[in-house]
Amino acid sequence: MSHAVMTIAQLNTFLARDFPQVFTPDSAFSIVSVGYRESVMRCRFDQRHLRPGGTISGPTMMTLADVGLYIAILASIGPVAMAVTTNLNINFLSKPAPRDLIARTKLLRLGRRLAVGEVSIYSDGEEEDMVAHVTGTYAIPQERAGA
Repeated sequence: MSHAVMTIAQLNTFLARDFPQVFTPDSAFSIVSVGYRESVMRCRFDQRHLRPGGTISGPTMMTLADVGLYIAILASIGPVAMAVTTNLNINFLSKPAPRDLIARTKLLRLGRRLAVGEVSIYSDGEEEDMVAHVTGTYAIPQERAGA
């Protein structure tokens, strides 16, 4: 397989149904694009994401990365609500500007039971300077879609 199995519309429908506490019409997180083993996410800037010093908080960037990994996995294998994060490692590289964040995710490995990926996070409009680099691992349940 070398193409996405879920569209952005299908992902949005699934996420709104299975994760309504996070994925609402006014959610800060939105899917920009998906492909096989990849996704691009946007986190809309909000004053609530700032920490003292005027920078976007680490938890906001971690959530964006985690969601980006999840979306890349779902786009590649189908709707699997119980795929879960088993590891997330983040390196904060520079202070993000107080604007939208863009997360580019690539899955390095997509196996039957584990997916490993990396996420590059940038301030919107400044995509030559990464603000955070993330690696993460997801456990994929055996009874997944299409298996």
